Amino acid sequence: QVQLVESGGGLVQAGGSLRLSCAASGRTFSSYAMGWFRQAPGKERKFVAQISKSGASTSYADSVKGRFTISRDNAKSTVYLLMNSLKPEDTAVYYCNGEREVAGIKTYTSWGQGTQVIVSS
Repeated sequence: QVQLVESGGGLVQAGGSLRLSCAASGRTFSSYAMGWFRQAPGKERKFVAQISKSGASTSYADSVKGRFTISRDNAKSTVYLLMNSLKPEDTAVYYCNGEREVAGIKTYTSWGQGTQVIVSS
């Protein structure tokens, strides 16, 4: 069972940057596509970005495209989210999650505790 621990959140002014990290335990990290999600107060958790198992392919929500960059280091079992040009609407708890397909069945990692990002105007 892969355990995930997010870190790197904090309070930043609009226009600033943060880099989030998500460290995974276990030896199967490289078999998972990894994603970042966020949940603002009173709202549903939403997709932010995803990266393939090898890191060769990425995708982003329209709201963060061009500002956020997802990357991974399989040797360190860690996925990152570099967030630039932050806006107050980026304020949320950020979570990472992994997805893989085994014998045609998709399975997911459990959620970590998340890391809080607050962007002040």
